[in-house]
Amino acid sequence: MQQLLQQAQQMQQDLMSAQEELAQTEVKGTSGGGLVTATVNGVGELQGIEIKPEAADPDDTETLSDLVVAAVRDAANNARELASQKLGPLAQGLGGGMPGGLGLPG
Repeated sequence: MQQLLQQAQQMQQDLMSAQEELAQTEVKGTSGGGLVTATVNGVGELQGIEIKPEAADPDDTETLSDLVVAAVRDAANNARELASQKLGPLAQGLGGGMPGGLGLPG
């Protein structure tokens, strides 16, 4: 039982470490063939937007808005994919498919 608890604690530490790493990782998404680039961290928090001058038509701000939204969505999707890759194996180890959520009898 002690060994099982130690394994669960190690997996929890690994999960926390991976989450911390994700929070510090930059992930980019683009739209309009690179006219707009959004940067989020690995947990999906928006960090910045880069807009190329040719995307900024004062007579067509609606298209620019759409490009920004699309770039942010792309970046967020990329961040979710990265999180799934990094956290997926750890979360499965913690869940273990057993009641209790940590692979512990429950």
